[in-house]
Amino acid sequence: MGLKEDTWIARMSLQHQMITPFCDKQVSQGIISYGLSSYGYDIRVGEEFWLFQAGGVVDPKNFDPHLVQKVHTKESVLIPPNAFALAHSVEHIKMPKDVLAICLGKSTYARCGIIVNVTPFEPEFEGHITIEISNTTSLPAKVYANEGIAQVIFLQADAICARSYKDKQGKYQHQRGITLPKIG
Repeated sequence: MGLKEDTWIARMSLQHQMITPFCDKQVSQGIISYGLSSYGYDIRVGEEFWLFQAGGVVDPKNFDPHLVQKVHTKESVLIPPNAFALAHSVEHIKMPKDVLAICLGKSTYARCGIIVNVTPFEPEFEGHITIEISNTTSLPAKVYANEGIAQVIFLQADAICARSYKDKQGKYQHQRGITLPKIG
């Protein structure tokens, strides 16, 4: 496996609809950048955010949807101090069977104490990406809708995997918007 250059990502996106919508250049004028980069692709955060509320217990085996406040915005959202939010990518991802992706938060947000966590995109995963956002500061933190939130690095294997996410009927396959934790 190795890093692939931007032309490979563009070709894979066009041939296999790996990233939809696909932006073939880095868009950065006056915004947090998104689109094709040197060795990856910067995805955008959508317009829907779920902010965690005080009270209750967060249980990944039995998640209570009443613990989140849903916020829809075309502009930005304020994440309270030391708080957590869920969001989703604008882009729909469709991974080929011989490609794995790793997603990392953008440094612009990290330098403000806003940490983005996204798990790897396994071969043949398909859907929108649920994005986990932590505000590690003691101040409210602003996250901008429809702007860059994380960079995806694509790694192509020398051989097709024996069992893909689709083959094992992954529980988050074909997710749309924000998807809460599930137990398989």
